[in-house]
Amino acid sequence: MSTPSRRDRLRPAELLVISALVAVFIGAVVLFSTREFELSLVFLGIAFIVVVVILAMLQLAASSDQDDNDMLGGHKAPGERSEGDDFH
Repeated sequence: MSTPSRRDRLRPAELLVISALVAVFIGAVVLFSTREFELSLVFLGIAFIVVVVILAMLQLAASSDQDDNDMLGGHKAPGERSEGDDFH
């Protein structure tokens, strides 16, 4: 098994940084709108969690077919037949 590339290793950190930036923006908007620090912290925390979950679900949905085929035992070409395909 090959070692993951640097990009694959840093992908979780990228998701956390994007989530943190969105959460800080939402927290700042709430703070400037309401002038309540505690309320902005609550919205910041909720926004961080929601964005992390959404980005993780999108990344799972966008997984490549190659990953699925590796788990199932390899990739077959579209015209290739396996041993169990005897019906015509």
